[in-house]
Amino acid sequence: MSPYKIHDQHKPHFLTLTTVGWVDVFSRAIYRDIILESLCFYQIQRKMTINAWVIMSNHLHLVARTAPPYLLSDVLRDFKKFTANQIIKSIKQLPESRKDWLLQVMSYHAKFNDRNRIHQFWQQDNCPKEINNLSYCLQKINYIHENPVRAGLVTERHHYYPSSAIDYAGGKGLLPVEIISASMV
Repeated sequence: MSPYKIHDQHKPHFLTLTTVGWVDVFSRAIYRDIILESLCFYQIQRKMTINAWVIMSNHLHLVARTAPPYLLSDVLRDFKKFTANQIIKSIKQLPESRKDWLLQVMSYHAKFNDRNRIHQFWQQDNCPKEINNLSYCLQKINYIHENPVRAGLVTERHHYYPSSAIDYAGGKGLLPVEIISASMV
């Protein structure tokens, strides 16, 4: 089995979606909001369940799955295509001090991908890791929620608001999540 392919389209997966060149696009709220709105759309319209998530400055992690008839790989493809188009459009239209540099980086990376002619926003791989048991799932959720702590952005994971950590601490976050707990069997 290839480690970079989603084999069971309806099992939960740990996913990492990363910007090309690891550019820190999501340090701007406007671009983060595009991601959040799109995730909400896919939760409602494409039956995507999110168990945990975090948006860092240049990548996002998810534990997610889809229900039939939707395929996780199709949902991810569509999500990445839509968000890339919306973010690139925003970079071009809004006041962005790094506009020329961001577009240059995305243009450079598009040269190495036959599917993108002008700009590439996301790295092609989602690094999918199928989740087959509760222990592994909890390990990945912990990894997701500790990401901002390890990066030195917060001292407590639930203080980082573009994340599901607040949901796991008993609060209400920015996206609906299906909580996974150690008590689940």
